[in-house]
Amino acid sequence: MRLKFPKAPIAAAAGLAALALSAPAAAQYRDEIRNDMSQCRSGGGPAIMVTVDGIKSSQGRLRVQSYRATSGEWLAKGKWLKRIEVAARGGTMTFCVPVSAPGTYGIAVRHDVNGNGSTDISTDGGAMSNNPSINIFNLGKPSYTKVGVPVGNDVKSIRIQMRYM
Repeated sequence: MRLKFPKAPIAAAAGLAALALSAPAAAQYRDEIRNDMSQCRSGGGPAIMVTVDGIKSSQGRLRVQSYRATSGEWLAKGKWLKRIEVAARGGTMTFCVPVSAPGTYGIAVRHDVNGNGSTDISTDGGAMSNNPSINIFNLGKPSYTKVGVPVGNDVKSIRIQMRYM
């Protein structure tokens, strides 16, 4: 004897299961957080303590974003993991960027000097983990292999040098 099930409830259940499975994947991106330095104290990892040097002024906003250092995610639109955005302070600033698990990550920093939310090449600054060279040939997007920072279960400290035109 064969049992027959109505198709609509089965399709609805399958659709709900697919949504439930995809929600965590979507939730892993675009997490705006505050700069909580306590997460970079001993035993607070995994995290990246990012010291940004050479901030040219206390005007505008500074944004620090983390990405997985993979070809499909590094600097890909909407693929940033954590974002910290604060008022800029000239000189040096330090940030704690938690990561969800050990792995290889890239950090991108942007100084929006006039705070207009747009990139103004003549005034705004930028920088990336491992301080890769940026030139006309890579158009400001060096390979994920050049920016990747291996992070274990502890706090990894890095220094990034801001660059302005």
